[in-house]
Amino acid sequence: MARRAYADRKKCSRESDNIAMPSLPARRRSRWTSFVASEAAAGQIARGLHEEANPRHRLRVEHDDRTLLIHLADEAGEGWTTIAVDRRSRRAAVAHGSRQKDSARLAHEDLYRA
Repeated sequence: MARRAYADRKKCSRESDNIAMPSLPARRRSRWTSFVASEAAAGQIARGLHEEANPRHRLRVEHDDRTLLIHLADEAGEGWTTIAVDRRSRRAAVAHGSRQKDSARLAHEDLYRA
């Protein structure tokens, strides 16, 4: 089942639908790290990123002239969160689903819903 959340520049993401806010973890000393590029076949371009210690935790960005779609796999690689961003206004919509295709469709629909 896919879930939707919406946020724009004037609203805080805490106003998301049906998503409980996580509690702030206890402060500990750990370093922030970055996702790294996936291995590309010879002559190909790497189009995805992943967490170095967890290759199933993936990130991919795609775009057209109007919209950015940011796809983030969950920690186990079994579900997806997609953030759709309107390139002109920077309004954004977020959707969660078990398939990347479903979360992308919901986020895109929510972003441009009248």
